[in-house]
Amino acid sequence: MTKVDMTVNGKAVSRDVPDETLLSVFLREDLRLTGTHVGCDTSQCGACVVHVDGKAVKSCSALAVALDGAEVTTIEGLAAGGELHPMQTAFNDNHGLQCGFCTPGMIMTGVDMVKRYKAEGKDLTSDAIRHELEGNICRCTGYHNIVKSVEDAASKM
Repeated sequence: MTKVDMTVNGKAVSRDVPDETLLSVFLREDLRLTGTHVGCDTSQCGACVVHVDGKAVKSCSALAVALDGAEVTTIEGLAAGGELHPMQTAFNDNHGLQCGFCTPGMIMTGVDMVKRYKAEGKDLTSDAIRHELEGNICRCTGYHNIVKSVEDAASKM
């Protein structure tokens, strides 16, 4: 067991965890933040994406002990002051979800993507969005409304 201290959604947390504990397991089982979904356990589906120190990370491939001292944001921590994040609102407004299983990972990936492109002054085209979302799998939609959601949110972020 190793003691892990991190900030999750703005709150300091500290737990003793087995060294092999994945961040996704730590978030879901230890902290009961079940918005982070695990769909594949092989880091291919992207349903488990969270932000670690401001960058998108697949939490099923990161060890909790390796992130001691990190700042983690999950889908539950994205909204602020009772207001949904623009990406969350865009997914709702543009019907960017169906069953919702992949949606937290898509939203977290979308937020990271928009922030990076804006910081670099690059144009976020629909082709760029599709390329960036290659690490996220949705089994319900044809991605058209997901891309539309990211484009909409990018204009409001």
